[in-house]
Amino acid sequence: MSTIYRLLRGALFRLDAERAHHLAIDAAALAEWMLEHGAGSLLHAPPAGEPVQLLGKTFANRIGLAAGFDKNGVAPHLWSHLGFGFAELGTITARAQPGNPRPRMFRLPAARAVVNRLGFNNLGAEEVARRLRKRLARRPRIPIGLNIGCSKVSVGDETAEREDYRTSTRLLAPLADYLAINVSSPNTPGLRNLHEPGRLCRLVDVVVREIDGLGLAAPVPVLVKLSPDLADDDIPAICAAARDGGAAGFIATNTTVSRPRVSGAAAAEAGGLSGPPLRPRATEVLRRVRAAVGDGVPLIGVGGVESPDDVREKLAAGADLVALYTALIYAGPLLPRRLAQAIARPAAGRISASVPTESASAGR
Repeated sequence: MSTIYRLLRGALFRLDAERAHHLAIDAAALAEWMLEHGAGSLLHAPPAGEPVQLLGKTFANRIGLAAGFDKNGVAPHLWSHLGFGFAELGTITARAQPGNPRPRMFRLPAARAVVNRLGFNNLGAEEVARRLRKRLARRPRIPIGLNIGCSKVSVGDETAEREDYRTSTRLLAPLADYLAINVSSPNTPGLRNLHEPGRLCRLVDVVVREIDGLGLAAPVPVLVKLSPDLADDDIPAICAAARDGGAAGFIATNTTVSRPRVSGAAAAEAGGLSGPPLRPRATEVLRRVRAAVGDGVPLIGVGGVESPDDVREKLAAGADLVALYTALIYAGPLLPRRLAQAIARPAAGRISASVPTESASAGR
């Protein structure tokens, strides 16, 4: 952590967690404006690390920004200047929605973790698409994924759910390098029921067919973001169903409703836990997804990443790319560049083919 960020973090941590988040987004929007007006030389150099070919795209390195930070796509060009090799924006729903009542975001500093129950607060697919069409007229130097979820009012009615995702797909797929289907947030009641294999297959099929019908110049692959709270025995069937529907790959994982190795008032709050306490279970799910789908299916590992060893653990478990968000809160904006540089160094050693298997209950 830089000295400047250590001082800034002290001030930010005196604020409500969501208020501090909004200040960070405001700073990102300002930096994006500076980039649009020729101030790129004042920011960091292009991403470090080794490029990766995946999903028909060139990823500048293996380290990405996970969904949840830039929900409304305010800074698509900024993330490469911070060292990210790709960025996933969202989650975006077909309808604008305010999310759950506040307070709804809580820090657990001793565990370097966060609990949130934001509930897909965003401007809605139409408004986000309108803004991104302007911002992405000049494409960023890194791939941009767009993460779509289901509007709260549509969850529970399968026809309404599919139409909701179809609307978001129609508006956002033309702007995306890949599309992520979020069926795994714990903060929209009933959303995780979309993991049911038949329902998931039909949903993915609807999204893929909608993309096919757009007649885009380049294909937009679809990834499915999975929950860490799935039963181990259910993972193969869920993956098979998503693949049958046309999913190109998976993101493992979202936040967890369990509370491994955390305690206190913030830990008792309802919502999804992210950060290091999630890492063992997220990595175990990732490993099981890789075992279920075999080699060649793109996987993005998410959950508790904050060090080069954490990145290597995800890669050894089967990830092709690794994304983070919570670690930025605790380590600051220089983290992605440091991670990309660290894992690219020959001295870091080769990534092993496997790591010891944790118990099926790890991280629960």
